[in-house]
Parts: sequence; C-alpha cells; structure tokens
Amino acid sequence: MSTVATSTPPAGRSTLPAGGAPARRRRRPLLGKNPIGILFSAPYLIFVLAVFAYPLVFAVWMSFHDYFFAAPGAQIERQFVGLENFQEVLADPAVIRSFGNVGIFLLINVPLTVVLSLVLATALNKVVRFRTFLRVSYFVPYVTASVAVVGVWLFLFSGSGLINQLLGPLAPSPSWLINSTWAMPTIALFVTWKQLGFFILLYLAALQNVSEELYEAAATDGAGKVRSFFSVTIPGVRPATVLVLLLATVTGANLFTEPYLLTGGGGPNGASASPVLLMYQRGIEQGSPDVAAAIGVILVIGVLILAFIQRKLAGGDES
Repeated sequence: MSTVATSTPPAGRSTLPAGGAPARRRRRPLLGKNPIGILFSAPYLIFVLAVFAYPLVFAVWMSFHDYFFAAPGAQIERQFVGLENFQEVLADPAVIRSFGNVGIFLLINVPLTVVLSLVLATALNKVVRFRTFLRVSYFVPYVTASVAVVGVWLFLFSGSGLINQLLGPLAPSPSWLINSTWAMPTIALFVTWKQLGFFILLYLAALQNVSEELYEAAATDGAGKVRSFFSVTIPGVRPATVLVLLLATVTGANLFTEPYLLTGGGGPNGASASPVLLMYQRGIEQGSPDVAAAIGVILVIGVLILAFIQRKLAGGDES
C-alpha cells in the first residue's frame, strides 16, 4: 500500500482556482451602480450647496460673532460673542412682534391654502368643458410677478378702492393695509390667492393616483359626493396634503415681498413686519448682519419645529 503525499504551497504563493485564472476581488464603483444619475443630479447638488447650505452655515457662524461689513479684502478679526446676538434679538419688541405677525399669517394662510386648493382641485378634476382654461386661470397669478399684482390689490383695498365702496359703512377705518388689525390678514389673503394655482396643481397630480374604483365602491355603499370626498379623496391625497402643509409653512415663514410692497415695509407701526423683513432692515439698512443672522437662525429652528409637528399630525410617517 502506498501513501499519497500532500504538500502545501510555499509561502508567498497564492492558490489558483479550478480554472487556473487568479481570483480578482471586485471593487465597488466609486460613483455607485448608476454613475449617470450622479452626473445628472450634480448641477442641482452644487446649486443646493452654494445657495442654501453654505449661506445657512455661514449665517450660523455670523450669529455667534461680532460681524460687520468691511471693505473688500480687509482682514478684520471677528470676535466670538457667544449668545449676545440672540439675547439682543429676543429682547427686541419689534422682533417678537414680527414672529407674532408671521404666526397670524400662517394661521390664516396655511388652512386656507390646504382647504381651497384641495376643494378647487377636486372640482377641476371633474370638469370636462373648459378644463384647460380654468386650470390656467388659477395658475396665472402664481407665475405673475408680485410687483405687477400688488398694484391691483392696492387699488382694491385702498381707502377709496372697490372693496370699501362695496362694503360702504362696514369698511374698516383706517383702511385695510394701513389698519394695524387688518394689515396682516389682508396680506395673508393676497398670498393665498397668488400661490393657490401652484398647490392646486399638486393636488391635481395627487388625484390622478386615487382609483375610481374607490369612488364606485363608496357610491355602491350609498355614499354621496360629500361623503366620498371625506372618505376617499382626503385619505387618498394625504401625502400631497403633508407636502402642501410643509411648503405653505416654509414659504409663509419667509414672507418678505408682500409686506415690503403692500404696506411700505411692515407698516403700520410694524403690524405687518415679518422676521425676514426685519433681517433685511437690520442687516442691510442698519448694518448689523450678525443680529440679522441670529433672527434667521431662530426662524429656521421655529420652522423646523412647526414642520415636525405638522408631519406628525398629518400622518406624514404613514404616507
């Protein structure tokens, strides 16, 4: 009987697989499995980093330093001041009032935007005749420059405007946009009307995903149009509702153009001033960009908290 001797390969040599070719370790592509997708999204990513991310980080840095404008190229030390800018902001009654003003704006604008855009989108989705004309009619104010539309609202809501003539003795005195009580609600109505077309389009897109079989099943069970709206339409467009809530809140919190144009910069006596308008006044007109940055940081934190609460209440996790 003979024995078969087995030997191990010498050190430093690698074994070969059955095919005789050396085994190669697969490397993951640097840009992932679909590098073409990275290529197409790169311009937008650069845009977000340059226009949103970098200014936000720089604003946070400014809010903790004694920052002021200087001549181009001048080397000036920016002293770290901690929370002094935030203390100054929170002790300013005008800033506190501006946050209250934007709170009033959001309480009027956001619910109106959600309700009106959903109702009108549902109606437009059922219209057969003049469908394109009606959709374009609602969308035209959104794409029209605010400067061009503001003149119409100034004419309507001025002391001798069409609204006061229709109301007669019921019209407020002083008039709408110079009345400390009605200035911000009037601006909220203007913004709701102007942006309504965009949110209608969002809901129209969402309604295409609601199956007609659900409406037929509801009709078979004896549900009318109103019942079908609450039982089928509203649950079916819940993801769009979460999106509309978030967009309306974010755009409303950044209110600037409308009070600047309609009330001459936040009048009367700051009744329509917004935090973003105060940021412009403090940072550009008064030369205190560090204080303006502190206002912006507080505004961002407030918007994030509101967005989180809305997402939880509207069922964003489920959608």
